[in-house]
Amino acid sequence: MIAPAVVRLVELRRSTAGHLHPAGKKRHHPSMRIRVLLVALLLTATVWAGIVEDVRGALNDNSFVAAQMFLKTYRAKNGVTPEYIEAYSWQARAALSNQDYDQAEKFAKETEALVADQLKTRKLDEETHLPLALGAALEVESQVLVARKRQPQAVALLKTALQKYGSTSIEERLQKNLNLIALDGKPAPALKFDEFLGAKPPAQLRGSPVLLFFWAHWCGDCKAEAPIITQLRSEYASKGLTVVGPTRLYGYTAQVEHADAKNELAYIDAVRKRFYGGLLDMSVPISKHNFDVYGASTTPTLVLLDREGKVAMYHPGALSYDDLKAQIEKVVAR
Repeated sequence: MIAPAVVRLVELRRSTAGHLHPAGKKRHHPSMRIRVLLVALLLTATVWAGIVEDVRGALNDNSFVAAQMFLKTYRAKNGVTPEYIEAYSWQARAALSNQDYDQAEKFAKETEALVADQLKTRKLDEETHLPLALGAALEVESQVLVARKRQPQAVALLKTALQKYGSTSIEERLQKNLNLIALDGKPAPALKFDEFLGAKPPAQLRGSPVLLFFWAHWCGDCKAEAPIITQLRSEYASKGLTVVGPTRLYGYTAQVEHADAKNELAYIDAVRKRFYGGLLDMSVPISKHNFDVYGASTTPTLVLLDREGKVAMYHPGALSYDDLKAQIEKVVAR
């Protein structure tokens, strides 16, 4: 987070930047003094604030200059650290959001190179910053390729990355991005039902439309999505719509930082009964494998299958009632 003094100077600068003298001329000198003070404070803000938060804050204001100033100052003081690299990676995401594909690709590849240098002396998952940075870089690179109508190259990039990093924490994220590009119209990957809560799992994911609702016990957006899914299931039950709600163990609960599988499973069941009352008869397979193959690094992730068991919609994130209904309507009408 940026220091309050910096924020105040930014606000003051904005308020005076276009102020006019009675004669109609802009005031230049006060603005210049404020600019000098702002630069000085920016150069010292990272003494107490996190570099990731600083860079993200600057980019949220669409100020790449301020973001790069934070990065330059941090690097001069601390060198290239995993935290620095994660902060650096946010430039690629911001450039992609601005549809500046050349810059997005440049920042993404530079991030990937910085991560590769770190991996010469450490493992990817020794801490959290490097996997976040690398996952973002590969995601941006693939999305830039798609934006440039080079989908085969994007698929190849992600498949290569999965082969290299498939046993790390970024596997789900890589698979998600691959699925966004290549899963539509393909047969749905099989789910594992070795352990489950709720109703008995369906024998197969075909014969009737199926909505896969990937959720997590800690996920607020999942709880908000549940009433929408409950309502739509009720409306389309007569047309065969089935809902399956895969989830997984995360190794903790709201009360226990390091929970064993038995206690976490009991906690999941308690969350299910409290927040998913309209879906208690929904089959809930418990398996990290399901999240891996569907790339459900975002929760909720919604996947709609047609009667042939093929993927008709793959959507990381929540959907409104109207948007999800429109997708279901297409599938049940076939």
